[in-house]
Amino acid sequence: MDAVLDSMARTRCSAILRTDDEAVAREAMNAAVSGGFRVVEFTLTTPGALALIEEFASRPNLLVGAGTVLEAEQARSAVAAGARFLVSPVMDPEIIRLSLELGAVAVPGTSTPTEMLAAWRAGAQVLKLFPAAEKGPAYVRACLGPMPFLRIFPTSGVSEENAVEFLRAGAFGLGFVGPLFDPAALREKNYADIEARARRLLALVGAAA
Repeated sequence: MDAVLDSMARTRCSAILRTDDEAVAREAMNAAVSGGFRVVEFTLTTPGALALIEEFASRPNLLVGAGTVLEAEQARSAVAAGARFLVSPVMDPEIIRLSLELGAVAVPGTSTPTEMLAAWRAGAQVLKLFPAAEKGPAYVRACLGPMPFLRIFPTSGVSEENAVEFLRAGAFGLGFVGPLFDPAALREKNYADIEARARRLLALVGAAA
């Protein structure tokens, strides 16, 4: 798990994909990887997500995780397929416990300082701030003031406009969803657009270092 955390700390961002078409998911994530992303997450609501996790996890230099993990069996199946981190939209102590038992980094969804501390005490190494759109960079900075040991990872609301601000506020990393996998680009299968977005977003992240 230390290697996973080191990779997250080094890259400071992940590509998070949710779509209703397995083939589109494969090509869209290929575009994100071609654009430079090395930490990728397939949500389990995506058709064929486990097969995609297995496929991408077999590639060198990629760290693959599973998102929308709500049930124990989902956690087990995702890790068996090659997921190295498990992301949830909520803070479920049982999923955190099971993630650790399976050797995966637990990334539960949290919104308040109370949830963040409870998740940390339950063993979660990284805390997904969800949804980040309602909070903003100042909120991350405020939470880290009394709890600087937290690794806060905002998603759902991170954009090209606020990415640098989130990182400079102390965010451990950022999860890119819509700004990377634009719904129109997915619908039109415009993978060149997704690759270009990936390069722009990674340049922003690099500028915040």
